[in-house]
Amino acid sequence: MSYSTAALVGSVTLDDVRGAQKMLSGVSRVTAMEGSRHLSQLVGAPVHLKCENLQRTGSFKLRGAYVRIAGLLPEQRAAGVVAASAGNHAQGVALASSLLGVGSTVFMPKGAPLPKISATRDYGAEVRLHGQVVDETLAAAQEYAERTGAVFIHPFDHPDVIAGQGTVGLEILEQCPEVRTVVVGIGGGGLAAGIAVAVKALRPDVRIVGVQAEGAAAYPPSLAAGRPVAVEHPSTMADGIKVGRPGDVPFGIVGELVDEVRTVSEDELSTALLLCLERAKLVVEPAGASPVAALLSEPGAFEGPVVAVLSGGNVDPVLMQGVLRHGMAAQGRNLAVRVRLTDRPGALATLLGVLSVVDANVLDVSHVRTDPRLGLTEAEVELHLETKGPQHCAEVGRALREAGYPVIG
Repeated sequence: MSYSTAALVGSVTLDDVRGAQKMLSGVSRVTAMEGSRHLSQLVGAPVHLKCENLQRTGSFKLRGAYVRIAGLLPEQRAAGVVAASAGNHAQGVALASSLLGVGSTVFMPKGAPLPKISATRDYGAEVRLHGQVVDETLAAAQEYAERTGAVFIHPFDHPDVIAGQGTVGLEILEQCPEVRTVVVGIGGGGLAAGIAVAVKALRPDVRIVGVQAEGAAAYPPSLAAGRPVAVEHPSTMADGIKVGRPGDVPFGIVGELVDEVRTVSEDELSTALLLCLERAKLVVEPAGASPVAALLSEPGAFEGPVVAVLSGGNVDPVLMQGVLRHGMAAQGRNLAVRVRLTDRPGALATLLGVLSVVDANVLDVSHVRTDPRLGLTEAEVELHLETKGPQHCAEVGRALREAGYPVIG
Protein backbone atom coordinates (compact mmCIF):
# COMPACT_ATOMS: atom_id res chain seq x y z
CA MET A 1 0.00 0.00 0.00
CA SER A 2 1.23 3.52 -0.74
CA TYR A 3 0.44 6.61 1.29
CA SER A 4 0.10 10.24 0.31
CA THR A 5 2.21 12.72 2.23
CA ALA A 6 -0.88 14.58 3.46
CA ALA A 7 -1.42 14.37 7.22
CA LEU A 8 1.28 11.71 7.55
CA VAL A 9 2.50 13.03 10.89
CA GLY A 10 -0.81 11.86 12.35
CA SER A 11 -0.43 8.44 10.69
CA VAL A 12 1.76 7.32 13.61
CA THR A 13 0.96 8.48 17.13
CA LEU A 14 2.45 8.06 20.58
CA ASP A 15 -0.34 5.58 21.36
CA ASP A 16 0.73 3.52 18.35
CA VAL A 17 4.31 3.43 19.61
CA ARG A 18 3.20 2.52 23.12
CA GLY A 19 1.04 -0.25 21.67
CA ALA A 20 4.05 -1.50 19.72
CA GLN A 21 6.12 -1.50 22.91
CA LYS A 22 3.58 -3.78 24.62
CA MET A 23 3.53 -6.04 21.56
CA LEU A 24 7.33 -6.30 21.59
CA SER A 25 7.57 -7.16 25.29
CA GLY A 26 9.52 -10.41 25.52
CA VAL A 27 10.35 -10.27 21.80
CA SER A 28 12.87 -7.45 21.32
CA ARG A 29 15.52 -6.55 23.87
CA VAL A 30 15.65 -3.31 25.81
CA THR A 31 19.13 -2.59 24.54
CA ALA A 32 21.87 -1.11 26.69
CA MET A 33 22.71 2.57 26.99
CA GLU A 34 26.47 2.98 27.34
CA GLY A 35 28.31 6.18 28.24
CA SER A 36 31.28 7.27 26.14
CA ARG A 37 33.97 9.18 28.03
CA HIS A 38 35.90 9.98 24.85
CA LEU A 39 32.90 11.42 22.99
CA SER A 40 31.74 13.24 26.12
CA GLN A 41 35.10 15.01 26.33
CA LEU A 42 34.89 16.01 22.66
CA VAL A 43 31.31 17.29 22.88
CA GLY A 44 31.77 18.87 26.28
CA ALA A 45 28.66 17.14 27.64
CA PRO A 46 27.58 13.58 28.44
CA VAL A 47 27.26 11.33 25.38
CA HIS A 48 25.45 7.99 25.60
CA LEU A 49 25.33 5.22 22.99
CA LYS A 50 22.01 3.42 22.46
CA CYS A 51 23.24 -0.04 21.48
CA GLU A 52 20.77 -1.39 18.93
CA ASN A 53 23.75 -3.26 17.46
CA LEU A 54 23.14 -5.62 20.40
CA GLN A 55 19.48 -6.15 19.49
CA ARG A 56 18.31 -9.60 18.35
CA THR A 57 19.38 -10.10 14.70
CA GLY A 58 21.97 -7.35 15.26
CA SER A 59 19.81 -4.32 14.45
CA PHE A 60 16.63 -2.40 15.28
CA LYS A 61 14.82 -3.90 12.27
CA LEU A 62 13.21 -6.72 14.27
CA ARG A 63 11.04 -4.16 16.08
CA GLY A 64 9.24 -2.80 13.05
CA ALA A 65 9.07 -6.11 11.20
CA TYR A 66 7.45 -7.87 14.16
CA VAL A 67 4.84 -5.17 14.72
CA ARG A 68 3.95 -5.12 11.01
CA ILE A 69 3.59 -8.90 10.70
CA ALA A 70 1.79 -9.26 14.04
CA GLY A 71 -0.84 -6.82 12.75
CA LEU A 72 -1.76 -8.92 9.71
CA LEU A 73 -5.16 -10.54 9.44
CA PRO A 74 -5.33 -14.36 9.74
CA GLU A 75 -5.85 -14.80 6.00
CA GLN A 76 -2.87 -12.54 5.32
CA ARG A 77 -0.68 -14.55 7.66
CA ALA A 78 -1.76 -17.73 5.90
CA ALA A 79 -0.54 -16.29 2.57
CA GLY A 80 2.91 -15.62 4.06
CA VAL A 81 5.12 -12.56 3.77
CA VAL A 82 7.86 -11.48 1.40
CA ALA A 83 10.64 -8.91 1.75
CA ALA A 84 13.65 -7.61 -0.14
CA SER A 85 16.86 -6.70 1.63
CA ALA A 86 20.63 -7.01 1.54
CA GLY A 87 20.85 -7.69 5.26
CA ASN A 88 19.26 -6.19 8.37
CA HIS A 89 15.63 -6.05 7.23
CA ALA A 90 15.96 -9.57 5.83
CA GLN A 91 17.00 -10.94 9.20
CA GLY A 92 14.34 -8.94 11.07
CA VAL A 93 11.55 -10.25 8.83
CA ALA A 94 12.88 -13.80 9.00
CA LEU A 95 12.98 -13.92 12.81
CA ALA A 96 9.70 -12.04 13.28
CA SER A 97 7.94 -14.41 10.90
CA SER A 98 9.33 -17.47 12.65
CA LEU A 99 8.26 -16.18 16.06
CA LEU A 100 4.74 -15.56 14.74
CA GLY A 101 4.48 -18.81 12.80
CA VAL A 102 4.24 -17.09 9.42
CA GLY A 103 6.02 -18.34 6.32
CA SER A 104 8.54 -15.88 4.88
CA THR A 105 10.39 -15.49 1.60
CA VAL A 106 13.24 -13.01 1.42
CA PHE A 107 14.81 -11.83 -1.82
CA MET A 108 18.45 -10.80 -1.53
CA PRO A 109 20.93 -9.53 -4.14
CA LYS A 110 23.29 -12.12 -5.56
CA GLY A 111 26.21 -10.20 -4.13
CA ALA A 112 24.85 -10.06 -0.57
CA PRO A 113 27.46 -11.07 2.04
CA LEU A 114 27.38 -14.79 2.79
CA PRO A 115 27.06 -14.30 6.59
CA LYS A 116 23.86 -12.28 6.08
CA ILE A 117 22.41 -14.85 3.67
CA SER A 118 23.22 -17.65 6.10
CA ALA A 119 21.76 -15.79 9.08
CA THR A 120 18.52 -15.04 7.22
CA ARG A 121 18.11 -18.74 6.38
CA ASP A 122 18.93 -19.73 9.95
CA TYR A 123 16.14 -17.45 11.22
CA GLY A 124 13.70 -19.47 9.11
CA ALA A 125 13.19 -17.62 5.83
CA GLU A 126 13.36 -19.06 2.35
CA VAL A 127 16.09 -17.00 0.67
CA ARG A 128 15.99 -16.30 -3.07
CA LEU A 129 18.97 -14.58 -4.67
CA HIS A 130 17.96 -12.23 -7.46
CA GLY A 131 19.56 -9.24 -9.15
CA GLN A 132 22.83 -7.43 -8.64
CA VAL A 133 21.40 -4.35 -6.87
CA VAL A 134 18.64 -3.90 -4.31
CA ASP A 135 16.31 -2.19 -6.81
CA GLU A 136 16.24 -5.38 -8.92
CA THR A 137 15.73 -7.46 -5.78
CA LEU A 138 12.89 -5.22 -4.67
CA ALA A 139 11.13 -5.53 -8.03
CA ALA A 140 11.39 -9.33 -7.84
CA ALA A 141 9.91 -9.37 -4.33
CA GLN A 142 6.99 -7.14 -5.35
CA GLU A 143 6.30 -9.31 -8.40
CA TYR A 144 6.32 -12.37 -6.14
CA ALA A 145 3.82 -10.69 -3.79
CA GLU A 146 1.45 -9.88 -6.67
CA ARG A 147 1.73 -13.40 -8.09
CA THR A 148 1.35 -15.37 -4.85
CA GLY A 149 -0.70 -13.10 -2.58
CA ALA A 150 2.11 -12.90 -0.01
CA VAL A 151 2.17 -9.64 1.95
CA PHE A 152 5.09 -7.41 1.06
CA ILE A 153 6.82 -6.12 4.20
CA HIS A 154 8.40 -2.77 3.41
CA PRO A 155 11.56 -1.93 5.39
CA PHE A 156 10.42 1.59 6.35
CA ASP A 157 7.38 2.89 4.43
CA HIS A 158 4.51 1.72 6.63
CA PRO A 159 2.99 3.14 9.85
CA ASP A 160 3.27 -0.18 11.73
CA VAL A 161 6.96 -0.44 10.92
CA ILE A 162 7.54 3.15 12.07
CA ALA A 163 5.62 2.52 15.30
CA GLY A 164 7.82 -0.48 16.01
CA GLN A 165 11.00 1.48 15.43
CA GLY A 166 9.63 4.25 17.65
CA THR A 167 9.98 1.99 20.68
CA VAL A 168 13.70 2.88 20.56
CA GLY A 169 12.64 6.45 21.37
CA LEU A 170 10.60 5.37 24.40
CA GLU A 171 13.58 3.42 25.73
CA ILE A 172 15.87 6.42 25.24
CA LEU A 173 13.60 8.60 27.40
CA GLU A 174 13.35 5.90 30.06
CA GLN A 175 17.12 5.27 30.16
CA CYS A 176 18.27 8.90 29.79
CA PRO A 177 15.40 11.17 30.90
CA GLU A 178 17.69 14.22 30.89
CA VAL A 179 18.54 13.83 27.16
CA ARG A 180 18.68 17.05 25.13
CA THR A 181 19.73 15.74 21.68
CA VAL A 182 19.12 12.43 19.91
CA VAL A 183 21.30 11.66 16.89
CA VAL A 184 20.17 8.89 14.54
CA GLY A 185 21.14 7.64 11.08
CA ILE A 186 18.63 8.01 8.24
CA GLY A 187 18.18 5.81 5.19
CA GLY A 188 14.53 5.55 4.19
CA GLY A 189 13.61 7.29 7.43
CA GLY A 190 11.65 4.70 9.41
CA LEU A 191 13.84 4.70 12.51
CA ALA A 192 14.25 8.49 12.66
CA ALA A 193 10.51 9.00 12.12
CA GLY A 194 9.55 6.52 14.83
CA ILE A 195 11.98 7.96 17.37
CA ALA A 196 10.81 11.49 16.55
CA VAL A 197 7.14 10.58 17.09
CA ALA A 198 7.84 9.08 20.51
CA VAL A 199 10.36 11.63 21.76
CA LYS A 200 8.66 14.80 20.52
CA ALA A 201 5.30 13.73 21.95
CA LEU A 202 6.78 13.39 25.43
CA ARG A 203 9.69 15.84 25.26
CA PRO A 204 9.16 18.44 22.52
CA ASP A 205 12.27 20.29 23.75
CA VAL A 206 14.57 17.44 22.72
CA ARG A 207 16.42 18.08 19.46
CA ILE A 208 16.35 15.26 16.88
CA VAL A 209 19.26 15.20 14.42
CA GLY A 210 19.29 12.82 11.46
CA VAL A 211 22.50 11.73 9.74
CA GLN A 212 22.99 10.59 6.14
CA ALA A 213 26.02 9.48 4.17
CA GLU A 214 27.09 12.15 1.66
CA GLY A 215 26.85 9.74 -1.27
CA ALA A 216 23.30 8.67 -0.41
CA ALA A 217 21.78 11.84 1.03
CA ALA A 218 18.24 11.94 -0.36
CA TYR A 219 16.66 13.82 2.53
CA PRO A 220 18.28 17.27 2.18
CA PRO A 221 17.11 17.78 -1.44
CA SER A 222 13.76 16.16 -0.64
CA LEU A 223 13.13 18.44 2.33
CA ALA A 224 14.11 21.44 0.22
CA ALA A 225 11.67 20.36 -2.50
CA GLY A 226 8.87 19.52 -0.08
CA ARG A 227 8.49 16.00 -1.50
CA PRO A 228 10.56 12.81 -1.74
CA VAL A 229 13.25 13.18 -4.39
CA ALA A 230 15.32 10.26 -5.62
CA VAL A 231 19.11 10.37 -5.66
CA GLU A 232 20.52 8.55 -8.67
CA HIS A 233 23.15 5.92 -7.99
CA PRO A 234 23.53 6.31 -4.21
CA SER A 235 27.01 5.28 -3.14
CA THR A 236 28.32 4.64 0.36
CA MET A 237 29.92 1.89 2.43
CA ALA A 238 27.00 2.31 4.86
CA ASP A 239 24.59 -0.08 3.16
CA GLY A 240 22.11 0.21 6.04
CA ILE A 241 21.37 3.83 5.05
CA LYS A 242 22.05 3.48 1.33
CA VAL A 243 18.55 4.40 0.18
CA GLY A 244 17.95 6.43 -2.96
CA ARG A 245 14.53 7.86 -2.06
CA PRO A 246 12.82 8.65 1.25
CA GLY A 247 9.70 6.69 2.07
CA ASP A 248 6.45 8.62 1.71
CA VAL A 249 5.26 7.91 5.25
CA PRO A 250 8.50 8.64 7.11
CA PHE A 251 9.23 11.67 4.92
CA GLY A 252 6.16 13.51 6.21
CA ILE A 253 7.10 12.75 9.80
CA VAL A 254 10.78 13.60 9.41
CA GLY A 255 9.92 16.87 7.72
CA GLU A 256 7.68 17.86 10.60
CA LEU A 257 9.51 16.52 13.65
CA VAL A 258 13.23 16.08 12.88
CA ASP A 259 15.08 19.31 13.59
CA GLU A 260 18.08 18.84 11.30
CA VAL A 261 19.57 16.39 8.81
CA ARG A 262 23.37 16.33 8.53
CA THR A 263 25.68 14.45 6.17
CA VAL A 264 28.96 12.68 6.86
CA SER A 265 31.81 11.56 4.59
CA GLU A 266 33.17 8.06 4.06
CA ASP A 267 36.32 9.03 5.98
CA GLU A 268 34.18 10.18 8.92
CA LEU A 269 32.16 6.94 8.83
CA SER A 270 35.24 4.73 8.87
CA THR A 271 36.85 6.80 11.64
CA ALA A 272 33.65 6.50 13.70
CA LEU A 273 33.49 2.74 13.22
CA LEU A 274 37.10 2.44 14.36
CA LEU A 275 36.39 4.60 17.42
CA CYS A 276 33.40 2.42 18.40
CA LEU A 277 35.58 -0.66 18.16
CA GLU A 278 38.63 0.71 19.96
CA ARG A 279 37.11 3.02 22.58
CA ALA A 280 33.64 1.58 23.21
CA LYS A 281 34.51 -2.08 22.44
CA LEU A 282 31.41 -2.27 20.24
CA VAL A 283 31.17 -3.85 16.79
CA VAL A 284 29.08 -1.42 14.74
CA GLU A 285 28.36 -1.36 11.01
CA PRO A 286 29.02 1.87 9.06
CA ALA A 287 25.34 2.90 9.08
CA GLY A 288 25.20 2.34 12.84
CA ALA A 289 28.30 4.48 13.29
CA SER A 290 26.86 7.44 11.36
CA PRO A 291 25.65 9.33 14.49
CA VAL A 292 29.14 8.99 15.98
CA ALA A 293 30.59 10.29 12.70
CA ALA A 294 28.38 13.37 13.00
CA LEU A 295 29.56 14.00 16.56
CA LEU A 296 33.19 13.68 15.49
CA SER A 297 32.75 16.02 12.51
CA GLU A 298 31.42 18.94 14.59
CA PRO A 299 31.32 18.08 18.30
CA GLY A 300 30.41 21.60 19.37
CA ALA A 301 27.13 21.54 17.46
CA PHE A 302 25.31 19.21 19.85
CA GLU A 303 23.72 20.19 23.15
CA GLY A 304 24.11 17.52 25.79
CA PRO A 305 23.29 15.12 27.17
CA VAL A 306 23.41 13.45 23.74
CA VAL A 307 22.16 9.99 22.81
CA ALA A 308 23.66 8.51 19.63
CA VAL A 309 21.72 5.55 18.27
CA LEU A 310 23.99 2.72 17.08
CA SER A 311 21.38 1.20 14.79
CA GLY A 312 23.13 -2.03 13.82
CA GLY A 313 26.20 -4.22 14.07
CA ASN A 314 25.88 -6.57 11.09
CA VAL A 315 29.12 -5.76 9.32
CA ASP A 316 30.60 -8.20 6.82
CA PRO A 317 34.12 -9.27 7.97
CA VAL A 318 35.59 -8.45 4.55
CA LEU A 319 34.06 -4.97 4.65
CA MET A 320 35.21 -4.57 8.25
CA GLN A 321 38.82 -5.16 7.21
CA GLY A 322 38.59 -2.54 4.48
CA VAL A 323 36.80 -0.02 6.67
CA LEU A 324 39.31 -0.40 9.47
CA ARG A 325 42.18 0.16 7.04
CA HIS A 326 40.36 3.19 5.66
CA GLY A 327 39.69 4.51 9.14
CA MET A 328 43.30 4.09 10.22
CA ALA A 329 44.49 5.86 7.07
CA ALA A 330 42.03 8.72 7.74
CA GLN A 331 43.51 9.08 11.23
CA GLY A 332 47.07 9.07 9.90
CA ARG A 333 47.82 5.67 11.44
CA ASN A 334 48.41 3.97 8.08
CA LEU A 335 50.43 5.58 5.32
CA ALA A 336 51.00 4.42 1.74
CA VAL A 337 53.95 6.05 -0.01
CA ARG A 338 55.94 5.41 -3.21
CA VAL A 339 59.57 6.36 -3.56
CA ARG A 340 62.09 6.08 -6.38
CA LEU A 341 65.56 4.71 -5.74
CA THR A 342 68.61 3.28 -7.51
CA ASP A 343 68.14 -0.43 -8.23
CA ARG A 344 71.26 -1.88 -6.63
CA PRO A 345 72.06 -4.26 -3.76
CA GLY A 346 71.52 -2.66 -0.37
CA ALA A 347 69.32 0.18 -1.65
CA LEU A 348 66.19 -1.16 0.05
CA ALA A 349 68.04 -1.70 3.33
CA THR A 350 69.21 1.91 3.26
CA LEU A 351 65.65 3.13 2.65
CA LEU A 352 64.32 1.01 5.51
CA GLY A 353 67.03 2.44 7.73
CA VAL A 354 65.65 5.95 7.14
CA LEU A 355 62.17 4.74 8.13
CA SER A 356 63.56 3.03 11.22
CA VAL A 357 65.08 6.29 12.45
CA VAL A 358 61.63 7.99 12.37
CA ASP A 359 60.00 4.93 13.99
CA ALA A 360 57.69 4.03 11.09
CA ASN A 361 56.74 0.35 11.08
CA VAL A 362 56.78 -1.26 7.62
CA LEU A 363 53.71 -3.44 6.98
CA ASP A 364 54.28 -4.25 3.31
CA VAL A 365 56.81 -3.57 0.53
CA SER A 366 56.43 -4.02 -3.22
CA HIS A 367 58.89 -3.31 -6.05
CA VAL A 368 58.17 -1.93 -9.53
CA ARG A 369 61.01 -2.31 -12.02
CA THR A 370 59.28 -2.46 -15.42
CA ASP A 371 57.44 0.86 -15.60
CA PRO A 372 58.48 2.74 -18.78
CA ARG A 373 58.73 5.93 -16.70
CA LEU A 374 61.69 4.47 -14.81
CA GLY A 375 65.29 4.85 -15.88
CA LEU A 376 67.46 1.83 -16.64
CA THR A 377 68.91 1.69 -13.11
CA GLU A 378 65.83 2.89 -11.23
CA ALA A 379 63.16 1.07 -9.24
CA GLU A 380 60.01 2.25 -7.54
CA VAL A 381 59.08 0.95 -4.11
CA GLU A 382 55.60 1.15 -2.62
CA LEU A 383 55.54 1.03 1.16
CA HIS A 384 52.62 0.55 3.53
CA LEU A 385 53.56 1.95 6.91
CA GLU A 386 52.07 1.95 10.39
CA THR A 387 52.27 5.52 11.68
CA LYS A 388 51.17 7.45 14.75
CA GLY A 389 49.03 10.22 13.35
CA PRO A 390 49.12 13.10 10.85
CA GLN A 391 52.20 14.74 12.40
CA HIS A 392 54.13 11.48 12.25
CA CYS A 393 53.08 11.03 8.59
CA ALA A 394 54.48 14.47 7.81
CA GLU A 395 57.68 13.59 9.66
CA VAL A 396 58.09 10.40 7.60
CA GLY A 397 57.64 12.30 4.34
CA ARG A 398 60.10 14.96 5.41
CA ALA A 399 62.72 12.36 6.41
CA LEU A 400 62.44 10.60 3.04
CA ARG A 401 62.84 13.83 1.08
CA GLU A 402 65.78 14.97 3.20
CA ALA A 403 67.45 11.60 2.54
CA GLY A 404 67.17 12.26 -1.20
CA TYR A 405 64.29 9.99 -2.07
CA PRO A 406 61.79 11.41 -4.58
CA VAL A 407 58.37 10.75 -3.00
CA ILE A 408 55.87 9.88 -5.73
CA GLY A 409 52.76 9.69 -3.55
